[in-house]
Amino acid sequence: MNLSDIQNKINKFTEDKLINSRVDVRIIDLTSEVGELSKEVLKGTDYGNKQFSITKNWKSELGDVLFSLICIANETNTNLEDCLNYALYKYEKRFESKGDLSSGN
Repeated sequence: MNLSDIQNKINKFTEDKLINSRVDVRIIDLTSEVGELSKEVLKGTDYGNKQFSITKNWKSELGDVLFSLICIANETNTNLEDCLNYALYKYEKRFESKGDLSSGN
């Protein structure tokens, strides 16, 4: 399944369930889901005391983040494949010029 197929699948789901939402609400939802994913990182590292290992809820929380992000893209008519290709191009150019991917100086 490619990104367009995934976006279409999520769009159909949200339309069928009548759960489309405003973008500002979706951004808040995404932030909340990233927070929940962060909690799994804390659990998976025993609050920074060990190397990360995947927790019981890791896949579920990561899926929630992905779902929220795809909903944002759909509700703004944004093609995620184009976004990803642009990001990869940007990182490639940054790596070529600086030797790493960071955006700082």
